[in-house]
Amino acid sequence: MKSKTEFKHEALVEADDIQEVLLALAKGLGKGKMEFSDGKDSEMALTPKGLLRLKVSASEDGERQQFEVKVSWEKRPKPLSKTPPKIRI
Repeated sequence: MKSKTEFKHEALVEADDIQEVLLALAKGLGKGKMEFSDGKDSEMALTPKGLLRLKVSASEDGERQQFEVKVSWEKRPKPLSKTPPKIRI
């Protein structure tokens, strides 16, 4: 069984700082390589390519608002058939 590798970082920052992180993520997506580090022992590299699954959600609960962006992909995508199914009528 393969072990799970994770990188997590949480901080209270200004919106400009978050914008810089989002821009870096976008640039990494464009290059096909993203390297994560928090300046400590925690480091991780991802190589997004092919079709990526995108999930965007937003919510509001009383005084708290939030949004989340989740992007995922398979390192070795399963091959898909390039021919449509045959359907009899």
